[in-house]
Formats: sequence, structure tokens, C-alpha cells
Amino acid sequence: MSKSTRSLIDEIDARPAVDNQKTFETLWGILGELFAKVSDRFELTADPSTADLQPYEAIDGSGSGGYLSTFAGPDIDWLVFSWVGNPKMSFTNMHLTISLASKYDAPNLGLAFGTTPDLFMYMDYVPRVDMTANPDYMDKYYSEINEEHLHLHDNSELSTFISRDMYMRVTQTPASICFTAADSDESMTTLRESAHKLFDQWLANVEKSAILAEADRPAQAARDEFIRKEIALRDPMNEMVERMYGKELSSKLVNALWGGERQLARPE
Repeated sequence: MSKSTRSLIDEIDARPAVDNQKTFETLWGILGELFAKVSDRFELTADPSTADLQPYEAIDGSGSGGYLSTFAGPDIDWLVFSWVGNPKMSFTNMHLTISLASKYDAPNLGLAFGTTPDLFMYMDYVPRVDMTANPDYMDKYYSEINEEHLHLHDNSELSTFISRDMYMRVTQTPASICFTAADSDESMTTLRESAHKLFDQWLANVEKSAILAEADRPAQAARDEFIRKEIALRDPMNEMVERMYGKELSSKLVNALWGGERQLARPE
């Protein structure tokens, strides 16, 4: 696997008019398969704060659009299922991000697919503790994703993506999956298989999760929201979204990612 530190915006600007409609539909379909798995496992209620974003469109008539839905439930603090971009003009970005209720100590889930216009995949188990001080936590939840991380690094068709933003790198574990690849059947198969495998393992992690004492849950909830908010606000791709949708709508989209205007109560 090679490495790239070129920003995704630079990649998109270099090839701004690639028609990725078919690729987008395939990626959105894979994300839908994963969303169906989480919907089958957890009780979810749609948050009304994003009801007007299903779908939405850019006001400039460029064909850029998107879809953003958010959910919460007894076991889920905040779930985002979304896409943004223009499939016929190189750029799309899709999210399935899940913050568990504060009663669990199992990791949260970060997952993004995209076209840049190459394929892009990010997936990580977002830890709820400092793993350097809690190696037992690492051993309990990260063995499988670490093996997949190493396996993918042996794939010469993939390029490791390294964010230029330091906070984005700080939030990633050493086992995170983050790569770009040529838009090919082989790379798409790799993406699909890896995403399903690691998503199934994340669900298994929830099943074996320790349950926190009630006194420890408020701090856990505050930590989760702080990290989620910082990731949303600092994401370098916000610049691309603001270009396409303007400051007002892009701000609403970013706030929705971390739950800044949520209406549903947070679970205990």
C-alpha cells in the first residue's frame, strides 16, 4: 500500500468533472446494507431536527444535493446516515457514524465512503477511553480491526490516506482503515467485504460491552459529544461543502453531524 498526504479537496479540484453516479449508487447501497443491520439490532427514533434535510439541494442549480438523517434510541446516543455532494461532478461523501449510549464502554463507530473521484473509505472504532492507559480495553475490542488494518496494508491496489489535519489524525486509532483506491470492481469488492466484516465485529463488540456505573455515565456522554463536535467542526471537507451549499446550509449540516440542534433526549 502506498501513502498519500495530498488533501481530498486537491484531488477533487484536479479532476472536477468525473461522472461517478454508478459508483455513488453502489457505495450508498453498501451503506444502506449496514444501516439495515443497525436498524435490525437497535431501537431507533428519527430526530426531527433533520427532517428537512431528506433530501436537500444546492440553491445554485448545480445538481449538488444530499440526504441527512439522524437517530437516537435507548442504546444509541446519536446516529448519522447521510450523503453529500454531486455524483456527476467527482465529489460525494457518505457517513454512517454511531455514538453508543453512555452506559456502554464499547467503542463508537466512524464510517465514511466517498468519491474523490477515486474510491475513499474510512472506518474506525472510536475508543471511549485512553487506550495507552487501558491496554485491556484495546485487547478486548481491537484485535479484529487491527488484523484487517494489516491485511489491507498488504494490498498494493490501495493507498493509505493520511489527513493533513492533525486533530483528524489524533482521533484515529492505529488500527483505523483509511484508504483511497482506483474505482475498480476489485477495489469495490475489497471495500464492501472489509466494511461488512468490521461492522459485524463492531456489533459483536456491543454485545460483549461492559456496562458503566450510573455515576460514570455523564462524563462518558460529555466526552463522546465533545469529540464528535470537534471532528465535525474541524473536518477539512467542510470547505468543499461550504463551496457547494453556502455558509448557512453547510453550517446546519455540520451541526447535525454532532447533534447540535437535536430534539430527542440523550439516553442514560
